[in-house]
Amino acid sequence: MDWKGNKHSIYVTLGASNHTEQERELNDYYATEPKAIDLLLTKEQPNHNIWECACGEGHLSKRLMEKGYNVVSTDIIDRGYKDMSAQQDFLSATNTPIKNIDILTNPPYKYAKEFVLKALDLLQDGCCCYMFLKLTFLEGKARFKEIFKSTPPRCVYVFSERVQCAKNGDFEKMRQGGGSAVAYAWMVWQKGYTGGTTIEWI
Repeated sequence: MDWKGNKHSIYVTLGASNHTEQERELNDYYATEPKAIDLLLTKEQPNHNIWECACGEGHLSKRLMEKGYNVVSTDIIDRGYKDMSAQQDFLSATNTPIKNIDILTNPPYKYAKEFVLKALDLLQDGCCCYMFLKLTFLEGKARFKEIFKSTPPRCVYVFSERVQCAKNGDFEKMRQGGGSAVAYAWMVWQKGYTGGTTIEWI
């Protein structure tokens, strides 16, 4: 979950955080506990082809591959993940790596809105965007106007137990510090979907 931003990026912080700006990792790298994938797959059956576009050290990519998915892993920063397909700025992408592919990631904190909008722009009709986001992403006038009013998520899966997002991928340090104080959910958009939003717990 890396991001430096680019000339097209909007420098806006989204929602509340349990980290101060001084504490946050320079490139917004907060690795996601792989069990987030296990819980998502109890409810969803993603496309066999998945693009993890902010893969970091590959925590989500590796779990998806273990589950049998074909994963294209990219990130704006190379953090040494051996199966990373390319070093790429997702917000500058003009197309998906292959056709009929879903996009799944934990987007960088500062650019979550931009990642959702970019994913919906790139996806083919019927394909899905799976975003691991703070529950606070659901509030806010700007996000309602730019995303939720015209393109609501098909489903929001709220974690019944906290899932950890570890600064610099250091889960042990986070556990020693008492774990996460932030509530997350998987938010699922399907390109072309025009119905309402379902909320479920996982």
